[in-house]
Amino acid sequence: MTEETITLEEAAKEVELVSQRLALLHLSYAKMLVGEFGEERGKELILKAIEDYGRNIGEKRREEIEQKGMEPTPENFSKGDAFRIPKFGMHSSLKETEDSMELYGCAMGKLWRRYGEEDLGKLYCYVDPVKYMAFNDEHIQVHRKAMPAGDDRCEFVVRPSTEDEKELFRSKQKDISEIDKHLKERF
Repeated sequence: MTEETITLEEAAKEVELVSQRLALLHLSYAKMLVGEFGEERGKELILKAIEDYGRNIGEKRREEIEQKGMEPTPENFSKGDAFRIPKFGMHSSLKETEDSMELYGCAMGKLWRRYGEEDLGKLYCYVDPVKYMAFNDEHIQVHRKAMPAGDDRCEFVVRPSTEDEKELFRSKQKDISEIDKHLKERF
């Protein structure tokens, strides 16, 4: 059996292609839902799907961290591999600090811009606060900047969640876009 290797640059390009396809899949479903059900109901359904997606990510990450004998704290969130953001290819660069992250050149954000569909694309971005609260609802990851809002990068900060955010997250009757007010206001 012959072993084939590829360069990091080639691997990054392949991850970028998958990221673009994921962005296009999200956009296709989003456009179909809005077309079938109207803008208000369509966006509501998109956000429900993104909430479910985010909860799955956060719960799986929490489970992984706990299986490693760690607590689901902000410091331990990045110590798991379950559904993490790829280290390369999905973005051109990533800068992380203890409580924030800056992501440059998001492949998904670039695709939504290219199609002129930032409004529907940004609904995907609500996965970030949801996954973090599903991991541990004492903290939330919110956007300071987002490419679909016209920013040059996506910038996130982790902070303690408020009682209102916790109540909203736990509520069955909610508009999940209220959980990241900055992201909602930016669009």
